[in-house]
Amino acid sequence: MTNDTGDEATDRVVAREITPGEPPEFGLVQAWWGDGKGKTTAALGMGVRAAGHGYRVHLLQFMKGGTGTVEDVRGEYNAIAALPGISYENSGHYGWHGFLDGSDDDEHEARAAGALARAEELLAASEAVDGSLPLDAPAEDGLHMLILDEILYAANRGLVEPADVIELIESKPDGLELVLTGGHEEPTYLADHADLVSEVRKHDHPIDAGQGARKGTEF
Repeated sequence: MTNDTGDEATDRVVAREITPGEPPEFGLVQAWWGDGKGKTTAALGMGVRAAGHGYRVHLLQFMKGGTGTVEDVRGEYNAIAALPGISYENSGHYGWHGFLDGSDDDEHEARAAGALARAEELLAASEAVDGSLPLDAPAEDGLHMLILDEILYAANRGLVEPADVIELIESKPDGLELVLTGGHEEPTYLADHADLVSEVRKHDHPIDAGQGARKGTEF
């Protein structure tokens, strides 16, 4: 492979072995919200990218506990399990809060509260991180990036309080990259707390034409 000048460029584009690394510029707060598809996808993409540099990444999901229309084991879980440096856990309740699908709303709230407590624990554990981390270390040993998937949706639906989300941000270690996703309502309460806020807008979506979640794209 050559670049535009004809010089050999293969040494710049090949994959290399992943070894523990230390992120030199982490520490921001990102929020991804909106009614379009791609919020979790964007966060997972960043997580994989960070893990590829040898940084320690963890995904904590607040509301993706599975439904009757998707498989319980999502594609990202299998992919994450095969990659060094990135891990996941799911605290969501089966079903979707408020959708009259037979799931217990009180249980949704309890699971979200549990995820919030777990997030607090992981943030506290990351306070002592200084440098690289073993790629196979448990999340309890600290992280470079923490993705709180659907936490903004949980706040929209009253399962956690916006004040709790702000408190998480304020307790974040300086060097930890914190990524928040979810929600169709603008998280205005993050105005003075997030460094990056991206709205993922829907123009067209196959769900409006009756297309269900597809294996390999939605789960």
